[in-house]
Amino acid sequence: MDAAALWQRYKDWLYYHEGLGFYLDVSRMGFDDAFVADMQPRFAKAFADMAALEAGAIANPDEDRMVGHYWLRDADLAPTPELKQDILDTLTSIEQFASQVRTGGIYPPDQERFTEVLSIGIGGSALGPQFVAQALGPDFPPLAIHFIDNTDPEGIDRILARLEDKLSTTLVIVTSKSGGTAETRNGMVEVRTRFEQRGLNFPKQAVAITGRGSKLENQALSEGWLATFPMRDWVGGRTSELSAVGLLPAALQNISIRSILGGAREMDAATRVADLRRNPAALIALAWYYAGNGKGEKDMVVLPYKDSLLLFSRYLQQLVMESLGKEKDLDGNLVYQGIAVYGNKGSTDQHAYVQQLREGVASFFVTFIEVLKDRAGDSVEMEPGATSGDFLFGFLQGTRKALYENQRQSITLTIPEVNAHTIGAMIALYERAVGFYASLVNINAYHQPGVEAGKLAASGVLDLQQAVVNALAQSSGPLTLSELATAAGAPDQVETIYAIARHLHANQRSLVIHGNPGHPDAIKIAALR
Repeated sequence: MDAAALWQRYKDWLYYHEGLGFYLDVSRMGFDDAFVADMQPRFAKAFADMAALEAGAIANPDEDRMVGHYWLRDADLAPTPELKQDILDTLTSIEQFASQVRTGGIYPPDQERFTEVLSIGIGGSALGPQFVAQALGPDFPPLAIHFIDNTDPEGIDRILARLEDKLSTTLVIVTSKSGGTAETRNGMVEVRTRFEQRGLNFPKQAVAITGRGSKLENQALSEGWLATFPMRDWVGGRTSELSAVGLLPAALQNISIRSILGGAREMDAATRVADLRRNPAALIALAWYYAGNGKGEKDMVVLPYKDSLLLFSRYLQQLVMESLGKEKDLDGNLVYQGIAVYGNKGSTDQHAYVQQLREGVASFFVTFIEVLKDRAGDSVEMEPGATSGDFLFGFLQGTRKALYENQRQSITLTIPEVNAHTIGAMIALYERAVGFYASLVNINAYHQPGVEAGKLAASGVLDLQQAVVNALAQSSGPLTLSELATAAGAPDQVETIYAIARHLHANQRSLVIHGNPGHPDAIKIAALR
């Protein structure tokens, strides 16, 4: 396509939202008018599906649940007066609690005020709050925030070591909808143990964000934790950032949660327009469908050209992959849907994998995110007439051009600056894009059976570990792997038992391996006496 035709295509497909100052360019995706025409019936259905979802239809048939994260930023949309009031009351409670903590009205035992926040969660209970903290957290927040988002003992130790002298002024947020998520439970137990070792009263420094009536809520209420905030069954973890899950940590950092919600609400309105060319989320879904032939055949590389947006690709990774990565469609057909997402930031990635993007396997499309405002103050010139921000802009535009010249496709989202309003709008934009795409390919975007299967499998491994330990305790002497597997009642799981033995041996727990662990057939395993 020559320059004049490309410029015309750019103008034809450029989306601009005057209120938000957002631009969306999908002109570097290769779809034509015939493709767009063919997609119109699918989009008509997608617009109708989205309207039904917002009105309270059962959008997650597997779990018989509504999907109501859109109501969080516009409670008037909630299908019942009770739900509306609950949303409003929760928001008020978050603001009041956070204000009291920041100003010292709520304080830890024997201390003047809280100085730190330690957020314990995993998946959507961690990725959203981490992204928002990175994007919007002030340089000198009233409370510094830290995260435990895994059950890695060494990782937990590192966080707690940094907080060692500040544990007495640390507010702990434990986030788990069910109250039974193993990784979050483990983090809470580890932190609670450290508190008790220091003679600190954990409940007087703890807050729970969890489902009503959950095991965690019952524990928090019975032990007198500082507060509990609800995590509704109609809000999935990956769409929970604008619930108490994300709003409480943000409010404690003095980030304007009303501005975040306002940006999301404004974007929601823009993405309700039942016209493909005037709906930015629909345009993104169109581009995704075209890029991957409606089957996720290409990966999405996310390149935000702003340090504060470093974690956006990780946030999108869960939102997109957990929502769209499905084995079966809504009719039960095997479809193996999904879009793989990865990325870091520009221009760092130009020195990492852009070489392959331009000249290697064309198995991807790029989402560039441009931020128009360089910084709050004036910029020094690096060269006559060129600031560091000009160089960043040049790298983005140059990379986009270089990729297109080699038939690599891209989407470019341009925002005016990174602030609470624009971050809320970005979250809403991609939540809606995922919803539209799911409708286009006829899948349930709001369940995660693969995640649940992984949890069940992990539980099975821990049960087998206990069976191994019990078998060794009852054995009169060392056992070969095969003998141990038989004694543990799992003769067909020798490989897993070998892995269990190595893990316990390395941590000097329960058993010892005699012989070279690298030669499974030659070792014997005995109980650690």
